[in-house]
Amino acid sequence: MDGVRDNFLSLDAGEPPVIERNQNGQSPFLLVCDHYGRQIPAQLGDLGLPEAELTRHIAWDVGIAGVAERMSDALGAHLIAQRYSRLVIDCNRPPSAESSIPLVSEATTIPGNDGLSREHAAERRRLIFDPYHQRIEAAIEDRQLSGQPTVLLALHSFTSVYHGMARPWHIGTLYQDCTVLPPLLLAELRREPDLVIGDNQPYAVSDGTDYTIPVHGTARGLITSGIEIRQDQITDEAGQVEWASRLTRVLSTIADTLRQQQALR
Repeated sequence: MDGVRDNFLSLDAGEPPVIERNQNGQSPFLLVCDHYGRQIPAQLGDLGLPEAELTRHIAWDVGIAGVAERMSDALGAHLIAQRYSRLVIDCNRPPSAESSIPLVSEATTIPGNDGLSREHAAERRRLIFDPYHQRIEAAIEDRQLSGQPTVLLALHSFTSVYHGMARPWHIGTLYQDCTVLPPLLLAELRREPDLVIGDNQPYAVSDGTDYTIPVHGTARGLITSGIEIRQDQITDEAGQVEWASRLTRVLSTIADTLRQQQALR
């Protein structure tokens, strides 16, 4: 990795950090996916990790890409997603956080992040983190200017076992200060049979540990929430199809409710 650090990072022109789908979608839901991809810039090689580590949750949110794409198509919702791995820079962490460019993720040391200079860390932010969040910001502003309502929904997945502890929830909501969308999500999901639903589980959103919802949702006063799906539910295509269908149904009902309440803006 020493040779990598002799030069500043560059990205292939054909592989920008932002992936979009249904950019002109008319749904009130704006879908964002911070951990959609697991790509690593060629200049960084494999960050010193074996391939088996790069397919695990430490590198991306397993299964969520397939769910997000299907939800975007079914809802006619704009999806903004991040191509690059959270191991390069985590796009749902404040850049000042220690976990922004992790030296250790869960129990795995990331050799390619060891001894990274401030200048090279700033370069990762400039090339990967900033364009992603600038695109989300611009999309929200465009929607507001055109009068299109915006409900910000961040899509994630989580491991069924973490540090030896089994997690019982099939799906959970993640929220901060919004009191509109999370209760509606919880109510609709609880109508679904045979699901264990997490209320701000397995994580809660905070300014110190999260970026997307606090900055783009809470700070703007948007209706917002995150969704976390347990990864063993969506590892294969059948599970992704099932969960995308379920969430499309749930969100369509919620959109109707918000319109009736005249809450969309």
